[in-house]
Amino acid sequence: MRLTTKGRFAVTAMIDLALHSGEGPVTLAGISERQKISLSYLEQLFGKLRRNKLVGSVRGPGGGYHLTKPMSEVSVVDIIFAVDEPIDATQCGGKENCYNDQRCMTHNLWANLNVKIRDYLALVTLEQLVSNPKVKDISVLQDMRACKPSRESILA
Repeated sequence: MRLTTKGRFAVTAMIDLALHSGEGPVTLAGISERQKISLSYLEQLFGKLRRNKLVGSVRGPGGGYHLTKPMSEVSVVDIIFAVDEPIDATQCGGKENCYNDQRCMTHNLWANLNVKIRDYLALVTLEQLVSNPKVKDISVLQDMRACKPSRESILA
């Protein structure tokens, strides 16, 4: 089972958004700086998250993104599926053509694992992730690093 960068970055960005949502709309530039995810990649991800109604956007000065649902109603599987990330441990992508155009001997094993992973990720909410003390500690460190002036800005 492999979760690509797209799924990992989407979950990370949503945690960041949730952690900073009390301050009003959150900019993608802020998430990009704190999480070291390219702004253009975040724009793609948030376009998908918005189309799937997990986030909303506010235009203009002071604009940015906000959650459209309570954190307790947003699961990790919602986020992963919103960005078109498959959760699939099978070789065939569920098509049952993994071995000479037929189902392989271990197909059911991997298909059942997919179900277990989806079920687990459906139980994990954004609220649970955000309330984790370790996540909060990391967020504080990232905020401090993001606000720290660079050597170049000090010398300018």
